[in-house]
Amino acid sequence: MSPHAATHALFQKIKDATTDAPGVTRVAYGDGEQIAHDMVAAFATEYGAEKTFDAAGNQFLTLPGKDRSRRIVLGSHLDSVPHGGDYDGTAGVLLGLAVATSLADNGIVPPFDLTVACLRAEESCWFPHSYIGSKTALGRLEPGALDTVRRVDSGRTLGEHIAEAGFDPDAVAAGDTFLKPADVVAYIEAHIEQAPLLETEDIPVGIVTGIRGSSRFREIKCVGVYAHSGAMPRKLRHDAALASAHLVVAMDEVWDEFEAKGEDLTVTFGMVNTDPTQHSFSKVAGEVGLCLDMRSESRPTLEAATQRFRERAAVIAQRFGVTFEEGPKSGSEPAVMSPVLNEMAEGAAARLGIKTRRMPSGAGHDAATFAHAGIPSTMIFIRNQNGSHNPDEAMKLPDFDAAVNIVIDMMMRPATEWSAAGKT
Repeated sequence: MSPHAATHALFQKIKDATTDAPGVTRVAYGDGEQIAHDMVAAFATEYGAEKTFDAAGNQFLTLPGKDRSRRIVLGSHLDSVPHGGDYDGTAGVLLGLAVATSLADNGIVPPFDLTVACLRAEESCWFPHSYIGSKTALGRLEPGALDTVRRVDSGRTLGEHIAEAGFDPDAVAAGDTFLKPADVVAYIEAHIEQAPLLETEDIPVGIVTGIRGSSRFREIKCVGVYAHSGAMPRKLRHDAALASAHLVVAMDEVWDEFEAKGEDLTVTFGMVNTDPTQHSFSKVAGEVGLCLDMRSESRPTLEAATQRFRERAAVIAQRFGVTFEEGPKSGSEPAVMSPVLNEMAEGAAARLGIKTRRMPSGAGHDAATFAHAGIPSTMIFIRNQNGSHNPDEAMKLPDFDAAVNIVIDMMMRPATEWSAAGKT
């Protein structure tokens, strides 16, 4: 039996308690998220963890260390997308529990306090802000976020939900926190990989080099002229659909060019649509809406790709007699993971005979907030066969154990090795 069998069982218990067929639903500041927080806390009290909440309701479970003035934080979030799987977020929290219980069971005192962070509201499907839990935990929540309304179900604001859960939105607004960045030696977040790359390469664990930032255009419009599909000659058309298709292909070529130069980039047109109030089988499309999401670990790469988008759009617009209205631009900053922590993780894996590979994270995670706060951070990806944000999320428990054992080995390293992560 695995020494982490009790944690294995907790996955199933949380899943059973928050099932919402065909998957699980743990609404941010809702019943499912609270159930998961309560179950994790009950489990942690069995090894004598100290339980603390901050003003936003983030929960911190601490195993005392040799140096109690600073802490290593392991964790993730416990909310989910609607009808999602049980591993996205949960794996990071339960890995922290497995590491803490293993150390406690074996009488091992970590070099610093070991705090398992159970963060709130990471999924932006509930409130229109990303990483609410980690941002409130570190006093970095955007102004006005407390006044945003929870989507889909309640009609009440984030501040109201925090108060209803028994916490203090006024203190959140004032920047009151439990975690002080200067006191956090490192943040480590385990997570299922959100694509099957590790599965295809038969590698159980990935070491994340960085979390991709983004350059986003959510409301692009290609404006041409509606016309009769049979009567309008090709040379006189202003076909928004054809021009949009050329833009999609052009940006795929840009992606190829950047990859050929070894630059990290993804390019996605997640929505391409004509206007249902105007379009018709027998009409040349006069307007098409698109959204473009470009991601990279490198800010210069994102800026260069954005410039290429604008250049290609201008050329295509002139060729087809249309205009491209790019609409508002948004995005996020890339977050670089700590090279020292990554080397520590790879060294632990080598000692344990566990295969790893370095890889970027294409999706956003709470680790980005910690890294942007100046806290040495890294992520450990666990092999997943079926992607994430779906009911079929998968994670083999031996792979979870491999990630747990890597972090346990890291905890055996001296304080000086950990402290070196903050000097890079």
